[in-house]
Amino acid sequence: MGLWAAVHAERRGISTLLADAGRLGRGASGGLLGALMPHMPDRWSQKKQFQFDALVSLEAEIAALEAATGLSAGYNRSGRLIPLPKPHLNRIARGHSEDAERHWRAGERRFHWHVLDRPDVDGWVEASAGESGFVHDTLAGRVAPRSLISVLVAFLQQAKHVRIMENADVADLDPDRGTAAIGSKTVTFGRCILAAGHRSFPLLQDLTPGLKQPLGQPVKGQAALLKAEIDPALPTIFLDGLYVVAHEGGHAAIGSTSENRFDDPVSTDAQLDALIEAARAIVPILRDAPIVERWAGLRPKAIDRDPMIGRHPDHPRLIALTGGFKVSFGLAHRLAEAAVCIADDTDCGFLLPESFAISSHIAVASR
Repeated sequence: MGLWAAVHAERRGISTLLADAGRLGRGASGGLLGALMPHMPDRWSQKKQFQFDALVSLEAEIAALEAATGLSAGYNRSGRLIPLPKPHLNRIARGHSEDAERHWRAGERRFHWHVLDRPDVDGWVEASAGESGFVHDTLAGRVAPRSLISVLVAFLQQAKHVRIMENADVADLDPDRGTAAIGSKTVTFGRCILAAGHRSFPLLQDLTPGLKQPLGQPVKGQAALLKAEIDPALPTIFLDGLYVVAHEGGHAAIGSTSENRFDDPVSTDAQLDALIEAARAIVPILRDAPIVERWAGLRPKAIDRDPMIGRHPDHPRLIALTGGFKVSFGLAHRLAEAAVCIADDTDCGFLLPESFAISSHIAVASR
């Protein structure tokens, strides 16, 4: 989110300092999965419309950055296959298909939620995984997380208005005075966008007295990368929290766990082993595929699950840009644009869902 915010600041010619406590993109954004999954198309809402618009617009945003840098972000609107193991899921899916035809529209573009008797791609997922059929949606996509980070960083390294500081932990932040202590230096600012992932929550907590609950928490996720001769355009498989994502270079990413309690944020364990075995059970080509990497990291989950965006009600110079948990890769570019527009006191041309506002999260944490 912070990298995208710096990209939008550069495009608007805003003098910007991008300070990262470590190296750019080495937190949860430096993972393996990269799934870009839409919400279900039923019970349409402002939030689902926002996510739909973001997933559609991401394609052009990434293409522009790739053209500017000459690098690839590993993006593909490859779709998603959902096995339906029980009959009632097929009935529900057919209703969702009608919802998608009604709502998954962007100008002349249409995206679909096809309900099939068997998978429409050969040699990818076992037909037995979907005893009551399959869904193939054409809106979902994927991106290679580290490749996207590299594209964003490359763009910013040639930027005219953005200065980058890595290994620059902010020890003290005073949004009312407009100062931040970074190492031995004191930096002054007109606006500060706080996009520090789960580390944003304690900082916001300290600036928000009277809360009865934490504004957010880190949630651990584990994933793995396997090597196999697969078509990178194959759709992502999703079944009961298991994702299998085909990537370039003959790789498949498998994930991910959602752990609210953990001892070590960066270790992998039997929970990841179980996901790998589940993936091997339904994807024949992965049965003997060697594991290239095991990964774990912490994602920011705001108290109300949604992203947390907006000007702090008590400290107007401070703009929050965090949360998102599992949907951040598909929304970050548009959330960051909104945050930069808020910081610049300009209209971004679209509305944020009310539940995304930091004031909404504060209200929940105050109960």
